[in-house]
Amino acid sequence: MVSTGDERRSWLRDINVYLVYLLLVTTMGPLQFGFHLAELNTPQAVITCEKKSVSTTSSPTLPQCIPMNPTLFGLVQSIFTLGGLIGALLAGPAAMKYGRLNTMRSTTTFFVIGPVFEALAPSVAVMTVGRLLSGLGAGAAIVVVPIYISETAPPREKGMFGALTQVMVNLGIIIAQLLGLFLSKNQLWRVILGVGGGIGLLQLGGLIGAVESPKWMADHRDPQKARKILVQIRGHKVDISDEVESWPGGEDADDREAEEEALLQNERAQSRNSSVSPDSTSKKTQISFFDVIWHPEYNRAIVAVVAVMLAQQLCGINSIVMYGVSILSTLFEAQAALLSLFISLLNFVVTLLCAPLADKWGRKVCLLISIAGMGINSVLLAVSILYKVNVLSVIAVLLFVASFAIGLGPVPFILSTELVGPEAVGATQSWALAVNWIATFIVAQFFPTLNEKLGTGKVYFLFAGLAALFFAFVAWWVPETKGKKDADEVWGRDRRAD
Repeated sequence: MVSTGDERRSWLRDINVYLVYLLLVTTMGPLQFGFHLAELNTPQAVITCEKKSVSTTSSPTLPQCIPMNPTLFGLVQSIFTLGGLIGALLAGPAAMKYGRLNTMRSTTTFFVIGPVFEALAPSVAVMTVGRLLSGLGAGAAIVVVPIYISETAPPREKGMFGALTQVMVNLGIIIAQLLGLFLSKNQLWRVILGVGGGIGLLQLGGLIGAVESPKWMADHRDPQKARKILVQIRGHKVDISDEVESWPGGEDADDREAEEEALLQNERAQSRNSSVSPDSTSKKTQISFFDVIWHPEYNRAIVAVVAVMLAQQLCGINSIVMYGVSILSTLFEAQAALLSLFISLLNFVVTLLCAPLADKWGRKVCLLISIAGMGINSVLLAVSILYKVNVLSVIAVLLFVASFAIGLGPVPFILSTELVGPEAVGATQSWALAVNWIATFIVAQFFPTLNEKLGTGKVYFLFAGLAALFFAFVAWWVPETKGKKDADEVWGRDRRAD
């Protein structure tokens, strides 16, 4: 049995400074997703003119606030998710065709442009455009970054590094909540929205020094360059032979041309003497966005990934992230913003501490614990709000968020890269994130209305019912991927010959 100390030393051997740099720079995309998701939460009352304040520094051209009713504010919040949906749909095919790095560089520009519109918005229309553009960047980042991490992280720690996506999302939420705590007054709320543009510029500069995914490079007929990139990421003292052998087309460059010629001759002979198509024995081509849902080898995985992505949103986490201050203000008017920040900090810390659990306990176990915890605490939160049991409401919110951080936060992003082969990862990510963004839009747009129509707090009974359904489905349908070499082993298929 390997001791914890040995595991830690092994983990440290797999890490070098350049890998840390790549992870920090690329995960600034998910950080921006979290930031823009939460940026309107704390300053909502100031932005919408619900709270009036006398400013001595008002701009002569920009209004101090923008009048909005709950429906309009819900639109401004949810339009971000519409941009995310478009970004997610476009990013998968782009990442497969043009590479992970080029896609990230291109889509990061939306993180720079969008916040300019937001911060300088004189009206609802202009702010909506800014939120839409920021959403485009966020949708692309949440698709491409988990793929990039999966293909650059050390194979033994993919689960832990895969959790970095959600860790950085949580960090972005904390930054937005912290800024909101101090700047939700006068026109300073515009500074909060403008900070996102500064983060986007920082990431754009950092990506100049990044490299392409070695696995993508190997899959696109440049194994020598892929090897050089992998050595740069892993360090010269690390043996990369096993990792290279797992690549499609990862054979030694010296033998490659002769082997390919032999394969071509075999294929020509088969096409003359049998009904088998040459394509059936050659390396698989990339699976398209629409083909992946009909292909019998991938459609079960699509259903699984889509289900866990839906669970991530429809169990209710963004009701707290986007509207937590307004919910808590009914119970703790003076401390609602501070309590919301504390909840975000807890989410970040628990996600960070629980990052290794996906590799130790398994992805499926973490998912089931997470969904069950959110369902139970949804009931407790509804009861505590209805009967104004303040202490219980605080405990329920904290446990609700902590439960999310254990599994539903990081695991869906990990599964979307592990349930299919590399030829279908881009299409699978796009479908999964498209559904995820639609679910986020539904929560963002309709939560305020449902909460008002049903009565404050009762909507959490609905979230609890959805959690029960998702728990049953995940237990029945979703396979465990921990310790499995590839998608064939995950689904119990015969190993493919690429």
